[in-house]
Amino acid sequence: MTPIAVRSTSSRPGASRTLWRVALLACLGLTVVTGVGAAELSDALPPIKSGELLGPAGNSQLTPYLRTLIGLSMLSLLPAALMAMTSFTRIVITLSFIRHALGLPETPPNAVLITISLFLTLFTMGPTLDQVQTQAFTPFMDGKLDLRQASKAGTQPFKDFMAKHVRESDLDLIASLARKPLPDKAESTDLYLLVPAFMLSELRVAFSVGFVIFLPFLLIDLIVSAVLMSLGMMMMPPATVSLPLKLLLFVLIDGWALIIRAIAGSYQ
Repeated sequence: MTPIAVRSTSSRPGASRTLWRVALLACLGLTVVTGVGAAELSDALPPIKSGELLGPAGNSQLTPYLRTLIGLSMLSLLPAALMAMTSFTRIVITLSFIRHALGLPETPPNAVLITISLFLTLFTMGPTLDQVQTQAFTPFMDGKLDLRQASKAGTQPFKDFMAKHVRESDLDLIASLARKPLPDKAESTDLYLLVPAFMLSELRVAFSVGFVIFLPFLLIDLIVSAVLMSLGMMMMPPATVSLPLKLLLFVLIDGWALIIRAIAGSYQ
């Protein structure tokens, strides 16, 4: 059979030029449509006057436009504040120690663990968040406080909470590293000193609780290993036998309720 010659696009300059023209027309059309849409959108949006942003008194008072914008911008700082200035760190580390002690590094999943930690954080931080809302957020949104006053009033409840649970040794360590003197009261300490000291204290408490959680399950592993060796079943992995026993023990003592009660009670 005679092979059929296939002519490539590169051998046909007319077809290549046609493709380039089609692509160029498509780009131009997209640009025109986008420009028309943007023009229609700009015509539809009402203009914001400078008086609506800065208020009738100039820079002395923020209007609801800027107050809402600043409030939404501050929401971007929530993850960092959640990790550093609340009980979230201690709770999530303690719960992760439980699943590692049970021998289930992926159960419960991370999403479930973080969700439980978030709701426990909201529960333990309830009084502090109420103070922030009544002392800072609501007056700021009502225009009774400016941004600086609201920031100072909003951080003070968190400083009181952290000062209540921080160790003096951790606070002295951070202050010595920063070469800054500490005030007489921990509540008056600057945030850049109080926050890292509080996180160190939370890590220490979380690891101490994790050690206590590991002890009974480690004892079960040792007993199961000794029994299997005495029976000559050295080829059987001890985790195969100890895992059901640890789960049974954890369920019988209502372990989740005990841990959550202990975590919530530590912040009362």
